Amino acid sequence: MPAIEPGTRAPEIPGVAFDRPTAVYVYKVTCPVCQISAPVTQTFEAAYPGHVVGVGQDPPEKLERFSSEFGVTFPSVEDAPPYDVSNAYGIRTVPTLFLIEDGTVTDTVESWDREGFNRVSRRLAAALGAEYAEISHPSDGLPAFRPG
Repeated sequence: MPAIEPGTRAPEIPGVAFDRPTAVYVYKVTCPVCQISAPVTQTFEAAYPGHVVGVGQDPPEKLERFSSEFGVTFPSVEDAPPYDVSNAYGIRTVPTLFLIEDGTVTDTVESWDREGFNRVSRRLAAALGAEYAEISHPSDGLPAFRPG
């Protein structure tokens, strides 16, 4: 089952209200690509405070340690087995990033994808009437793409 496509109504995430544009970052603490992309995802929180939420496929104590280790300050909610949220969103790889506007998924990026993360940033900035923040650029030492 592929990740949920843009234009689809966003499935509910317990404890998360979609009353404003929101970037949803789905991850697992042991995933090497998530460890690379989480600090970069923090750039969303710095640029668009309160518009980023993580969905971690791990217990809360592991999510807290991960956040501390990788400098993540955006809130994360647990998606415990059997991974109801991940399944509702069609997650087949982590990380996966979604942009949700007016309760609808408007963009989906699977794995670490510089172009995709920057695209979501442009869309989020436009939705908020905020200045665009580049999430990643070639000189930051990250690959342009790395599969999850």
